[in-house]
Amino acid sequence: MKHNMGTRTITGLAAALLLLAVVAAATQYRTDAPLDRSAQLARGKYLVTIGGCHDCHTPWIIQPDGNPGPDMSRALSGHPEQLPVAAAAQVSGDGWEWAGAGSNTAFSGPWGVSFAANLTPDENTGTGIWTFDIFKNTIRNGRHWGVSRPLLPPMPWFNYREMTDEDLEAVFTYIHSLPAVRNKVPEPLPPPDAPQVAQAQHPNTKIN
Repeated sequence: MKHNMGTRTITGLAAALLLLAVVAAATQYRTDAPLDRSAQLARGKYLVTIGGCHDCHTPWIIQPDGNPGPDMSRALSGHPEQLPVAAAAQVSGDGWEWAGAGSNTAFSGPWGVSFAANLTPDENTGTGIWTFDIFKNTIRNGRHWGVSRPLLPPMPWFNYREMTDEDLEAVFTYIHSLPAVRNKVPEPLPPPDAPQVAQAQHPNTKIN
């Protein structure tokens, strides 16, 4: 009898430990567990970095090593207003269909000219008055403000829309933690042969 009691005790203890291990593992790998702010910011920074957001939305300069790269003192501030673009680039053909500005923030092609947006939380020229829902719908729908004109190349929104809501919220939280940069990005230019249609000006900026 004593042997049976000992066996039951050991078995019960093992089962309890196994249950605790399963619960701990489930908690560790939950994908719906909310992130605290520091973890959310870290996640957002990681996604912005690997997602190549600085490739277009941060103006490029010549780095100390002589190679071009993003000017992180103007991180995600979009096409500099000090670099006006009046017309589409003249592309000669021979397989070349589009061109990019030296700042890597303006792009000319069959769609016209697109300018990388100011994503910083400036309320007048950036995304400062955007809500998360506006940001999410912009990415999900591929449209400015989520409902307006289509986002223009080379913005790969069709890739970013595959992010989870949690990842999109992490990105939004991160970009809104950055210093606000006052930089008014121009409106897109239509293709040279497109009919000229007056466009309503929105007080805020756009994503490409």
